Amino acid sequence: MAIIKPFKGIRPPKELVEQVESRPYDVLNSEEAREEAGDNEKSLYHIIKPEIDFPVGTSEYDPKVYERAAENFRKFQEKGWLVQDAQEHYYIYAQTMNGKTQYGLVVGAYVDDYMKGNIKKHELTRRDKEEDRMKHVRVNDANIEPVFFAYPDNEVLDKLIMRYAQTTPEYDFIAPIDGFRHQFWVISDAQDMQIITDEFGKMPSLYIADGHHRSAAAALVGAEKQQQNPNHKGTEEYNYFMAVCFQASQLTILDYNRVVKDLNGLSSEEFLTALKKNFTVEDKGTEIYKPARLHEFSLYLDGHWYSLVAKEGTYDDTDPIGVLDVDISSRLILDEISDIKDLRSSKRIDFVGGLRGLGELKKRVDSGEMRMALALYPVSMQQIMDIADSGKIMPPKATWFEPKLRSGLVIHKLS
Repeated sequence: MAIIKPFKGIRPPKELVEQVESRPYDVLNSEEAREEAGDNEKSLYHIIKPEIDFPVGTSEYDPKVYERAAENFRKFQEKGWLVQDAQEHYYIYAQTMNGKTQYGLVVGAYVDDYMKGNIKKHELTRRDKEEDRMKHVRVNDANIEPVFFAYPDNEVLDKLIMRYAQTTPEYDFIAPIDGFRHQFWVISDAQDMQIITDEFGKMPSLYIADGHHRSAAAALVGAEKQQQNPNHKGTEEYNYFMAVCFQASQLTILDYNRVVKDLNGLSSEEFLTALKKNFTVEDKGTEIYKPARLHEFSLYLDGHWYSLVAKEGTYDDTDPIGVLDVDISSRLILDEISDIKDLRSSKRIDFVGGLRGLGELKKRVDSGEMRMALALYPVSMQQIMDIADSGKIMPPKATWFEPKLRSGLVIHKLS
């Protein structure tokens, strides 16, 4: 069962939300955050990217930067830019991209569910990235930014959410960078909150969709606090961390594509010939060609687009990893032909999120920066859940979720 609870969110007043809210800390660098914040002292970047308060070049990992995050968090509350709700609530957070809306429930997720594997992951995490976020959680004594979960479709919760969606939201704005609509409702009715708690209690698992490092950091700090408290009872607020949970079928996963700097010493003709061992190769001409189905790839090389269809026997439909196109392309193209063994560390490859479109792949190859590009069919949420259920880990750079959660709509205090 998935244990969740409502919490007393710390939120901006309605009239300030567009000045406070921001993109997540990990989708932009320090200079981009500095530029976006500009002279807006209410921007959440002063809490989640506080290096912008220091001279250019100051490391985001400098101890004084973490301390400034805590100072700014206190300042935001003192000035009334962030205000804690008097009562515990669940919240609804909706995002609309290209006419499609997905609705998430903002909840306190249970630390022990993460530690015991009831909150399931599909990616490896790096300890240095975990420690960075753990420092941020510790110094603020809060989950400033949410993590992004998925849950199996649930008709009862869907009806409840749709009922609120017909009412006027607390927040409703178009974000300036992504151009997507973001809406937010407060659930204060005790009966509705009980329904949400009960329905989650029937779910065997929750699934991390995006934000594996934030999830690990939030849970590990909660576990630390349990160990450090000699009077620990299990009901303390630090036993929970903030998550936005979406129905799995609503989520949009975009393709996550590859661009490669060279052909590993092969000519274009030799490279195409090598591909024919495991793929049916078809020249599609000069117009952008997008993969139409699972196990089909698009290759851009020398101004032409090619369809690559994996041959029978090159993948295992019964293996949750072996069936993935990211695994097929990694094994049979990037490793076997291009000799790129480690996608995480190789300097010969880069990755392009699907929101940029296949035109970005063409641009980077035509510029001479890259030699060829490979476009993949998107992974499905069902595939991610199957992998998480099997206890396996997805290959790196496999998923790209859009839209990203905005930060600053609500914060969870640990005490």
